[in-house]
Amino acid sequence: MRVVVIGGGVAGSASAIALARVGFEVTVYETYEDPAGPVGSYVSLAVNGLHALAALGCLEQVQEAGFPVARQLMWSGRGKLLGDVARGRNPQDTLHSVTLMRADLVTALRAEALRSGARIVTGQRLTGSKDPVAEDADLIVGADGIWSATRRELDPAAPQPVYAKIYYISGTSDGTRIRTEISRQGFNWIFAKCGVFIYLPAPDGSIWWTAQIAAPQPPPDPAAVSLTNLTELFRTEPQAAAVLRAATGVRAANIGHVLAPVSRRYHGTTVLVADAAHPVGAGQGASMAMEDAVVLARELAASDSIPAGLAAFARQRHPRSGKLAKTETANRDAKTAGPVTARMREMIMPHVFNRFYEKATSWLYEYDPGSLPARQLR
Repeated sequence: MRVVVIGGGVAGSASAIALARVGFEVTVYETYEDPAGPVGSYVSLAVNGLHALAALGCLEQVQEAGFPVARQLMWSGRGKLLGDVARGRNPQDTLHSVTLMRADLVTALRAEALRSGARIVTGQRLTGSKDPVAEDADLIVGADGIWSATRRELDPAAPQPVYAKIYYISGTSDGTRIRTEISRQGFNWIFAKCGVFIYLPAPDGSIWWTAQIAAPQPPPDPAAVSLTNLTELFRTEPQAAAVLRAATGVRAANIGHVLAPVSRRYHGTTVLVADAAHPVGAGQGASMAMEDAVVLARELAASDSIPAGLAAFARQRHPRSGKLAKTETANRDAKTAGPVTARMREMIMPHVFNRFYEKATSWLYEYDPGSLPARQLR
């Protein structure tokens, strides 16, 4: 049974691992010679993503490539602590959220895909299921991201991404150069006047940060936004300004997009996974991609036919991805709140956030996609 995976990022590599493990002959096609590469931002994997990594057999490798983050701290722009909760997990869970560079995550997944028996072909762009390379495949997995050509092929009327009225710039700072008092632990989320500023101390003394800037129109080139511009934007938030003044460079800059619900996630023997079907945001993109991979392989292994397996996969994943998309919308609205809403948040949040956060997020973090069945002769 021959599988073609279009795209060699997190979703494509994770799908290759899972499908090869249950007995498919898998080839991943990736446009770029090195899908990981030296550039990019960091990703945080919550405990649900770590459970998926365990099923894929590469949890320890990813943990070694990153570092654990136990707590998440929420701050007002003026430096008032609004909340302090377990990061990406329920408090009783012994697994801690892991943060690492996206390039390192892709590298670990690609290495495990090769060990699992998959092939990875780089430097070759596939245009969809009708590409000559994919014509004889028994299954085509569209893991080609938010601008998915596979999605357009499945449904020419499918929605296209639109600007989310927020753009992102990520970088690093030298923690030893910061003399202003800042939090030196956890994943710090600051509600700023112009959006949100996130930073976390890394074990080597550096500070990893992301500026999420709300704007009605995107800049012509986010990468052209200078560190001086960023420091000016966050000048009224002391912790953010201090981190930016110590910046050593920008690692990534991109524009945020949202995608309306996709009505057709699979057709025949072609299926969409991860951002090709649901760019859910809310810090869960990589975790959801790995969940998709495990569930897809398991359902295909348990079904009498590929279409039946894809239907079972879609039934399982649609409610979860839809619920997470609503969470992402709420998060985005919080990042673009006006001054009145921000002031109300500062007054109310310290009294309710810690109390209700665990209950509100348990559906997300308690999810475990389960294990993969033993390899089958297909």
